Amino acid sequence: MSFWLMTCKNGYLYSKEWPLSAELNAIFVENKVIKLTLFAQKVCPVVAVCGAWVQYSQLGAAQLPMILTLMLAILSMPLQGFYWLGKRAQTRLPPSLSHWYHQVRQKMQESGLEPKTLQGQPSYFDLARLLKQAFAQLDSAFIRQWL
Repeated sequence: MSFWLMTCKNGYLYSKEWPLSAELNAIFVENKVIKLTLFAQKVCPVVAVCGAWVQYSQLGAAQLPMILTLMLAILSMPLQGFYWLGKRAQTRLPPSLSHWYHQVRQKMQESGLEPKTLQGQPSYFDLARLLKQAFAQLDSAFIRQWL
């Protein structure tokens, strides 16, 4: 599988793992990108087909290469979102977020939960897994102390 497609696949998996919680909107851009990418996934095929039909009916067959190019550009928008998410998922956390990650992980261990083991420096994908587990197994007041 090519690097580009593998990155898109990782972005899709990252979008499924990331907790879409309102508390995270102010800190992370992932919520917005995931929602827009999923919206584009639903809407872009309809927009591409309708746009192609209107252009073909108005401009005719002479402009078919331009019409197909525009359709491909519109249809690629969700892939661009998943590619960005895939690159973000592979990115290592900056020192401030890495420190915050370890604080949340330690607090979860103190609460009797066992977060997934981490090898090396945490990435945004590791943060997504930790936050998903924290939101699923702990009350919302737990995470608010850091937000």
